[in-house]
This record gives sequence, structure tokens and C-alpha cells, in this order.
Amino acid sequence: MSYASAARGIRHVFIRNLELPAHIGVYSQEEGRTQKVRINVDLSTDEVADAQDMLENVVDYHKIEKRIRAIIAEGHVRLAETLAERIAAACFEDARVRTVRVRVEKLEALTAAESVGIEIERTR
Repeated sequence: MSYASAARGIRHVFIRNLELPAHIGVYSQEEGRTQKVRINVDLSTDEVADAQDMLENVVDYHKIEKRIRAIIAEGHVRLAETLAERIAAACFEDARVRTVRVRVEKLEALTAAESVGIEIERTR
């Protein structure tokens, strides 16, 4: 992941530890119920030398969060990998996004573990 870099013209936008109830899983005990997921998103975006203090001149993390909520609201997803890919694709709807890293963690999948999950990185 390319973090913020003036030399490369890259800005870093992120969402940390967004916890939401989701219909997710392949096992019968996961069908028909929600379980908590934790989502982290890291975006490398085009740098804006002077955003003029205007939201439309930067990648809006609130819009990214709304897209994530809408994806989860679409219904049951069997794999955390599928959810991560859908989130990554939604992030690329903003043409300024160069690279996306998405981590999806299921917080209730294993009783002896804090979480299990997947992390992906995609580049435009």
C-alpha cells in the first residue's frame, strides 16, 4: 500500500474499525442471523495541493462508509472475500482512488479468537 507521499502525489484516506452487523457466512448456523464484522479500508488517492477547504475536492470517507453499509444491506454474503471485493469495487467508483486495501474481520466466528478474516489489496 502506498501511503501519503508528496513526491508521488499520493494522499491516504482511511476508515478504521467500522463495526457493523452483517449477514455473512457459509455454515448453517450463520444463515438467517447477523454477526458483527469489523471493516478497515485504506485508500491511496490523488494528492490535492489545495483542496480549497471543499469536500468535493477530496475523497469523502463518509461516502465510502455509506457504500459499505449499502453493500451489507443487500443481503447475505457467503464469503468475507466476496464482501471485501465488493467494498473495493465501490471504492473505485471515485476515479481519484488509485489503490484500495480492505480488511473484513468476522468477530464471532471462533470462540477462542478475537477475529478471523481476509485482507485484500487492489490497484486501479
